[in-house]
Amino acid sequence: MENPFEGREIWFLTGSQNLYGEGVLAQVTRQSQEVAALLDTAPDVPVQVVWKPVLKESEEIRRLMLEAASDDRCIGLVAWMHTFSPAKMWIRGLSILSTPLLQLHTQVNVELPWSTIDMDFMNLNQAAHGDREFGYILSRMSIRRKVVVGHVSDSRVRAEVGTWARSAVALAELRSLRLARFGDNMRNVAVTDGDKTEAEASFGVSVNTWAVNDLVEHVHEASDDAVSDLVEEYRELYDVAPELRAGGARHESLRYGARIELGLRSFLGEGRFRAFTTNFEDLGALRQLPGLAVQRLMADGYGFGAEGDWKTALLVRAAKVMGYGLPGGASLMEDYTYDLTPGAELILGAHMLEVCPSLTTSRPRVELHPLAIGAREDPVRLVFEADSGPGLVVAMIDVGDRLRLVANIVEVVPSPQKLPRLPVGHAIWAPQPDLSTSATAWLLAGGAHHTVMTTALTRQAFEDLARMVAAELVVIDRGTTVREIERELRWNAAYHRMANGI
Repeated sequence: MENPFEGREIWFLTGSQNLYGEGVLAQVTRQSQEVAALLDTAPDVPVQVVWKPVLKESEEIRRLMLEAASDDRCIGLVAWMHTFSPAKMWIRGLSILSTPLLQLHTQVNVELPWSTIDMDFMNLNQAAHGDREFGYILSRMSIRRKVVVGHVSDSRVRAEVGTWARSAVALAELRSLRLARFGDNMRNVAVTDGDKTEAEASFGVSVNTWAVNDLVEHVHEASDDAVSDLVEEYRELYDVAPELRAGGARHESLRYGARIELGLRSFLGEGRFRAFTTNFEDLGALRQLPGLAVQRLMADGYGFGAEGDWKTALLVRAAKVMGYGLPGGASLMEDYTYDLTPGAELILGAHMLEVCPSLTTSRPRVELHPLAIGAREDPVRLVFEADSGPGLVVAMIDVGDRLRLVANIVEVVPSPQKLPRLPVGHAIWAPQPDLSTSATAWLLAGGAHHTVMTTALTRQAFEDLARMVAAELVVIDRGTTVREIERELRWNAAYHRMANGI
């Protein structure tokens, strides 16, 4: 996967005013540069932090907001009021703000120099009330923002800023994302359908459809030499079943799977797509339902949704971007079946073929098995079990007047018993707070059966992303109760309908 953070910037803004005079403003400049440098060198912050000259007048602020909106490198603004910056001078700039904003409530010093504090120190170090003035105008103007409080030497502060930056990069990616659907969604299925115009208005993603036979042309154009090279790559990376190896009875099936991958990469590359969907009800002249190819493309950072599910495809892409460089992975997932043993309830998640191997550190197996759906040849696929550890499953649904994100915090666990006959990549997890409450809350929220599962991200990344686009987010965690989730859904419905207008 290409580094999505390369060339991206956060601009560090410092507020003050001319009232303090050149001497104080010179100190403000030096100290704000120090704070910006601490963030820029923090390992948790994945993009460059660019310091901007101290803002002291309304016109300076307005022009900077315009500059940020027009510069594709700038994916977010961090604002700190080092001294008292009268908030009315921010109104014109904030009224045209279109870039994600983080209000950093910090100061230069960690401890107060109690024995030497004088009025010069007090005049210079005023963030404790300067940021309150700024916070007021942000609230007065209903400006969406992230608030982080604490000294930038604190690892928690740097981590929060870093997670917000990852979400801001994901939003920038979504705003330019091209998503190709090969065919429509699965016939008569409700939850995978939705308002693509609303998705572009809210997230910026462009969702359009191409005939699957447009893809088939690229599949047929793949050269035999390129297929052979890719099959050799499979042999090096995975445990390939004997029947699929060179000379094996089903080797041609593996070669055709490689041909599909080459065709997909060619089509997606030419169209500058970073996400796509397939549909087993519309395969055109394809001989196999794409399995191995889809899994490998997801591992390279592409978003994917099965059965035409474009909402999950864009979520997978967003999770790939936000989780870049972190341990763990992200994948299309589907709640498939339960173990309802009292006190040990678990969810077995999988899909027909398409679960991303980024969820495992083990060496996947390449196998061929029948697929009693789609009326095509047996497809090749990677088989593995997801690594144990904390995870998150998130779905996006269309509730008519808005898009809703539903998230559940989970713990991925090893299979209680071996699964010798399950021929797909899969994950097993225990949902918070328990299966009964989790499933009840998920159903009440209308959560989809397709999700993105991430083992690289926490809820904060999706909370930050939802806040940036004013999307509804329902989180099911250890403290969730059915009563509270019902209340939250009613309150959310009332709020969003009022906020969106009549």
